[in-house]
Amino acid sequence: MMQKRNSVFTNLAISYLTIVMVIVLLLCSIFYMYFPRDYNEEIRTKNQMVLENAANYIESAVFQRVKKIYLDLSLGQSANIDLYTKSTLQGNYSEIIDIQELLKNEVANNSDLVYAVHLFYPKQKVMISSVYGLRYYDDGSKDTFMTMDWIDRMRSNDKSFLWMESRLVPQDIYTSVSGNNSMNPLITYAHSYPFNATGENCELMIAIDIKEAAISKIIQNVMPSDYNSTFIIGESGEIISAADKGLLGSRTGNNSYMNKILSSNETAESFNATIDNIPYVVSHHKFKTNEWKIYNITASDNYYKKSIFLQKVVLLICLLAIIVGIVLSGIFTIASYNPLKRLMGKIKGLFDNPAGSELNEYTLIDTAINKLTTRVSSLEETLQINHPVIKHNVVLNILRNNYSSEELAEQLQSLNISMAYSDYCCMVIDPVSTGCKELSSKTIQYVIYNLINQLEAAVIDESRIIAEELPDKKIVAIVCTKNPGEWLIELLNGMILTEVNHRFDLEYKVSLGHWVQQFKDVHHSYVEAQILMKYGYFLPEVSMINDVNLLNREKSNQEIPHSILLKFKEKLQARNLKSVVAALDNLIEPMKEGMYSADYCHFILLNTVSVYSDYLKSVRYKQADSVRMDIHKQYTSIYSINGFREWLVQSITEFISHMEKRSDDRNMESIEAVKEYISKHLSEELSLDTVAAKVYISPKYLSKIFKEEIGINYTDYVTKKRMEKALELMATNNMTVEQIANTVGYGTSAYFIKKFKEINGCTPKTYVRSLMKQA
Repeated sequence: MMQKRNSVFTNLAISYLTIVMVIVLLLCSIFYMYFPRDYNEEIRTKNQMVLENAANYIESAVFQRVKKIYLDLSLGQSANIDLYTKSTLQGNYSEIIDIQELLKNEVANNSDLVYAVHLFYPKQKVMISSVYGLRYYDDGSKDTFMTMDWIDRMRSNDKSFLWMESRLVPQDIYTSVSGNNSMNPLITYAHSYPFNATGENCELMIAIDIKEAAISKIIQNVMPSDYNSTFIIGESGEIISAADKGLLGSRTGNNSYMNKILSSNETAESFNATIDNIPYVVSHHKFKTNEWKIYNITASDNYYKKSIFLQKVVLLICLLAIIVGIVLSGIFTIASYNPLKRLMGKIKGLFDNPAGSELNEYTLIDTAINKLTTRVSSLEETLQINHPVIKHNVVLNILRNNYSSEELAEQLQSLNISMAYSDYCCMVIDPVSTGCKELSSKTIQYVIYNLINQLEAAVIDESRIIAEELPDKKIVAIVCTKNPGEWLIELLNGMILTEVNHRFDLEYKVSLGHWVQQFKDVHHSYVEAQILMKYGYFLPEVSMINDVNLLNREKSNQEIPHSILLKFKEKLQARNLKSVVAALDNLIEPMKEGMYSADYCHFILLNTVSVYSDYLKSVRYKQADSVRMDIHKQYTSIYSINGFREWLVQSITEFISHMEKRSDDRNMESIEAVKEYISKHLSEELSLDTVAAKVYISPKYLSKIFKEEIGINYTDYVTKKRMEKALELMATNNMTVEQIANTVGYGTSAYFIKKFKEINGCTPKTYVRSLMKQA
């Protein structure tokens, strides 16, 4: 027993156990030394979540509202803003006044966000403003327009819109800054009209001055504790919003963390930075609408000061353990040195004569070597398993044109992909465009991977297919061949048809880019295929999209007449299903074959859905389904123009049916609303059609329920109320017959006298004389 305890194995085992214990304690100390890293991760997660919430809030409460104001002005009907069609404004002053009133109303309705709205007509060089009224623009008056620098910026802008940096604008631009003329921090959003026109060639510029205070208030509400250290910057580094208003419009400092924020292409990111020898965590988030970024800086020490004492205690314990472990290891090593030396001599003898070796400690060494060999093999297998992931990233970078020619050749060589083909093109495949709602996510992924494997495994003479899944669940197939032609595309289309349509009973879309002769130009074909895929929505009957004429639609500035959308709105309000469907078809059919860009068509469809949604809200209609999905979310889940029509017609049909059932309960409510409207608008047009539109029911139905509920027909009731008002005016005012007739809604005094005599038995003058005699 004693001999066993004094053996080399026992001594080494004790020594190793001591070292292991020391290493464990050392790892614990290292863990506590670097524990702040976990806190940094906590800061990053928290800051990114708060910044994302603030960014989303600003997107919806500011940017989207500003875009809606632009749409209201460009599509609204309360005043025409098309003065750009006129060479001179003389004789159009009433229209100018109407436009200014429209701008003032828009500002008043959005006073929490909007400071002013301006319309600038480049052709006439004139501006109509909700604040400054009508102003002419020329070289001599540029000082007056110094706060309107968005005009010159838009003139040189090759885009249709512009987000200006924050700037301080005096309330009165014509006087110096004083106590009564304070500075307002404003941000201007300018957009051209028509919709697709650039700033250089537009006919009208619509500019909306946004209050910087509105954005600051959102930031303060969402993240009050970090408000003073949170900023919004433009793409060049200028400060858009900050708690310190003196920084607005200035450039940020040239420091490492700011340069990293400006150069980052990530949507959201957090990183450590040292500012004035103090560690901070810097987090930023990019807005979707523009290239602005919101960021804040947070001192790292704020999150882990309380743990420093505990770390020191644990570190002290670990250091003591390390010292003890080192001492014990030294003692055991010295005690085991001589037996170990003799054992090493045996090792050499065993290598000379391995047959005479016996099981001993060296068997463990051999076992360790075997395990190492096994682990190396396992590592090779791991690299082989990860090959699809590496290939996926390489293909996506090729499509994004992220490689130089040398890097591309190196990456393709690592994936065993040859560049010896003569022609290349890209196919974009959407195998789950319809019917995917009924499939589980696993089934969809199975469809995608199965199609990728079928394409890459296809044996085609002098050709090869490289297929990968795109982030949006579509598939890209890079066709490499020495023998290009329609036969190859038809063969691939047949494979896709067999795999997706016949096997999984799913519809699919395939778009084909043009052929290129160099692998490094494949991204051009990919971009073209992506553009063509957008038109699959408007070509539901076509599975293979390779018509290059569709690319001309992408550059087209043609617009669908606004009267067609207005016709749809009018028929919707009339609740005539047949007319609504006809108006909808008139809106949809041009999108299939007309020269309208896909983005513009989606813009019009979204406007159509907005018109329908607004009308549902105006009549307080709620869907009868147990799950009341938002109407816009329903729209985004549709994959084709035919599906859009079917969905909208079905929804409108259900709505009209529901409203007809609900109308009985609203008869008296509608009658009271009609009576109230008549009493307040006796001097205006009170035809049955006009008043019926105000209460959202049909004229015929209004006439019917009015007779049933009131006992007299609608026309007689209006005449009765007008005559009662006329008698009241004759008794209390010294008005002429013509004035009274106009006041109660009669266009001519002759017709008024005739109706008055029919009802009261005498003329208005005779009635007035009788009143005077009584007095």
